[in-house]
Amino acid sequence: MKVRIDPERCQGHGRCHDLAPGLFTEDEEGYGQVVGDGTTPPDEEHVARLAASNCPERAIDLL
Repeated sequence: MKVRIDPERCQGHGRCHDLAPGLFTEDEEGYGQVVGDGTTPPDEEHVARLAASNCPERAIDLL
């Protein structure tokens, strides 16, 4: 699974980083960023789904 954040939808709430700090980080303005190339290890897929379902703008795409 891969994750990505749509920068057009992200409003910088930081829930992705709070819920999955191994998969997401924040830029200098607080907007979510994907760590690395977005590849999610199998043991982190449940955390990626949790972050995606808790994003108020639905800015996280699971591919």
